[in-house]
Amino acid sequence: MRPLTLGRLLFRCGILAALLFVVVVVALKMGAVQVSLYGLGRDLIRVLLRQSSAISTDYGMIVLDIRLPRILLGIVVGASLSVAGASFQALLRNPLADPYVLGVSSGAAVGAIVALIIENHLALSPELAGLITPIGAFFGAALTIAAVFFLGRRDGHIDSSTLLLGGIITASFLSAIIMFLMNTLAGSNLRGTVFWLMGDLSTPQPRSLLYFLSFGFLVAAGAIYTTASDLNLLLAGEKEAMHLGVDVPRVRIVVYLAASILTGLAVSVSGAIGYVGLLVPHVMRLIFGADHRMLLPASALGGAIAIVIADTLARTIVAPSELPVGAMTAMAGAPLFIYLLRRRLT
Repeated sequence: MRPLTLGRLLFRCGILAALLFVVVVVALKMGAVQVSLYGLGRDLIRVLLRQSSAISTDYGMIVLDIRLPRILLGIVVGASLSVAGASFQALLRNPLADPYVLGVSSGAAVGAIVALIIENHLALSPELAGLITPIGAFFGAALTIAAVFFLGRRDGHIDSSTLLLGGIITASFLSAIIMFLMNTLAGSNLRGTVFWLMGDLSTPQPRSLLYFLSFGFLVAAGAIYTTASDLNLLLAGEKEAMHLGVDVPRVRIVVYLAASILTGLAVSVSGAIGYVGLLVPHVMRLIFGADHRMLLPASALGGAIAIVIADTLARTIVAPSELPVGAMTAMAGAPLFIYLLRRRLT
């Protein structure tokens, strides 16, 4: 296999970015209300030229105010989950590891439900009410990260097996808390919570929150990418990596915390969207190889593509109703996972 060069890295990422652009254009066009390519292109050009006042009333609100923010949110969520999944699989040297196996999504769900309960008992302004659920979900994820990190420490170091078992136990315990708390919610909030737990991108998010998510993704993903060469060496084993000069404890802490933050950010605004963090890194690994210098950006772009496609199908298959995004990823991801598993065993 030829060595990875900067030119080859940029070329492959460029192909994925072009595919993502095509998927975004199709997603902007598809929906309960069909938008013509001519009208879509005209409005996007006007936006780029900062002629927002000249946008047509037929398409402007649908494309720019409803679909585009939702697509951008899906891109950040998909990229975050996929990078986190690729990182956890390398860190734990377990191909079945994904962002949810360590209980981060369950912790975010508990935080979101607690936030809803608080919202029901307090008279909050509409702006604050729209932010309290993602804030509660993020803090729930952060507390879970801290708890699992504490459980995973052994003799002052992080033990991969102990970390994985601690995450599974924590996730089971938090799932029981979720079932208990859901019985305290009113009917409308209960339905919304169930929909959110299955993955939901339909709730409008403030633009400032989208900026914060994008910034958080760039910082956390950038921190993980600085360890890409170390992750390649870790695949051969921790002792071998140490002999080659890798500071294994530092890499563990950086990757675990950054990947958990990515998962917490994603789950706080989208709910539990499964299989993306598990399968996208596998697919990218089959296409581009196991070099994490290529795998991490490829997983980010591949996860963004997967979520945008899943969300587009979720809001068009039974239009004008919508399906949870997590249901779409599960329906597509489960058969693909079985195929990859059989391919690995044969």
